[in-house]
Amino acid sequence: MEFTFDLNTVWFLLIGALLSGYAILDGFDLGVGMMHLFVKEDKERRIMINSIGPVWDGNEVWLVTGGGALFAAFPHVYATVFSGFYDAFILLLFMLIFRAVAIEFRSKQPMLWWRKMWDVSFGVASFLIAFLMGVALANIITGIPIGPDKEFMGTFISLITPYTVLVGITTVALFMMHGAIYSVMKTDGELQKKLRGWVNNTIIFFVICYATVTMATLIYFPHMVENFRALPVLFVVALLNMLAIANIPREISKGREFRAFLSSAASIAALLLIFAIGIFPNIVYSNPNPEYSLTIYNAASSERTLTIMLIIALIGIPFVFAYTISIYWIFRGKVKLDEMSY
Repeated sequence: MEFTFDLNTVWFLLIGALLSGYAILDGFDLGVGMMHLFVKEDKERRIMINSIGPVWDGNEVWLVTGGGALFAAFPHVYATVFSGFYDAFILLLFMLIFRAVAIEFRSKQPMLWWRKMWDVSFGVASFLIAFLMGVALANIITGIPIGPDKEFMGTFISLITPYTVLVGITTVALFMMHGAIYSVMKTDGELQKKLRGWVNNTIIFFVICYATVTMATLIYFPHMVENFRALPVLFVVALLNMLAIANIPREISKGREFRAFLSSAASIAALLLIFAIGIFPNIVYSNPNPEYSLTIYNAASSERTLTIMLIIALIGIPFVFAYTISIYWIFRGKVKLDEMSY
């Protein structure tokens, strides 16, 4: 394997970084949404919602930015994936919208049935978003049928296989772990004590799923390890991922929730980096015809377009970082309910 730091590779890494930022940031609020249904008291559910209330919509900016970057740099990938996964993406967008509606509408009426309806909607939407993201990534690993004209030749049902379902469940487990850690960091008192007890359970759930997915990938999709065999030093990424996961219960036991959250974020970044290394230089792997795969070269915009868009990205991305950092700094600390809360 040869890594050439040309414009195509730079854009591959940049889009990967943007999508990693989205997974880390929106991952914990999806996890909070799924954990939300496990607490029963209305006050505790309000605290859970308000822990992500100021930041959840800003987190989704990273998804929009990543999608825009994909369209600019690799338009053939954008066209093939968004047309081939059309039904899945429409469902994903519907869940993103419905989740936002649930957050805003839940506290508008005091009736118990009203709040329970939106609580269930919030939790189910959070679960489906995480699950569909995992299914999409799994299909990039397994490969999808692409014709010589770069068109998707399968069906929506063909995207659902035992392996893609397994990766979808693993993604749910990962985000639940991430969300549980974030919830412990943002709460105190009895609720924090309760959530702290759930962290280890979510870690165990994720580790079991992750180990199963790893074995299935090695057995059924060996092309994902070819780059690691060609460049053994890359195994360091997998090692760092395992160390990050192992560090989470250690930090939680010592009451260092923020460090545990950083370790969880590092594990998500490492997992996506492992995924990126496995598929490189492909972006969409074609199965059963690998020669039709969409790569960082045959699916890219012109060099002039990549250059201009890179300049724009280098100007714009710092603003996204600045906005994200400022919001988290302003709303740091434990959640306190007041008249302005959800």
